Amino acid sequence: MLSNRVVRVLAVVSAAAFLAVALAIRALWDGPVEQFSGTALYASMVYAGVYLLWPRCRPWTAGAVAVAFCWAVEVSQLSGVPAYLSARSLLARLALGVQFDPVDLLWYPVGVLPLAALHWFLSTRRPAAPATADRPAAPAS
Repeated sequence: MLSNRVVRVLAVVSAAAFLAVALAIRALWDGPVEQFSGTALYASMVYAGVYLLWPRCRPWTAGAVAVAFCWAVEVSQLSGVPAYLSARSLLARLALGVQFDPVDLLWYPVGVLPLAALHWFLSTRRPAAPATADRPAAPAS
């Protein structure tokens, strides 16, 4: 099991990688590819953020928290407050968005579910038993 410190470092590195991919896509494409991939990658960054805050969180719980947070931010755009803040700050624009888009509600789980599934799969794998003098190590596959 990884220490909290290692999990947090991996969360920051993962979030930075998701951000780099999102910015690269934004630089190379325009339109639906940029919008929908950005939405999914935003949710992936939030998933990593959950582990930054709660490194011992279970994958499906982290996924539910990440999607709920994304949906809350999206629904908050109906109030106009994110648009107001986004007009004054690039950081607010990136974090909160500007206007509500119901399609985004579908793309947030697309960014989280594969990560939660992969994380769950990796966390349920049992390590191979160590080799002993009377039992050789299993062949690598």
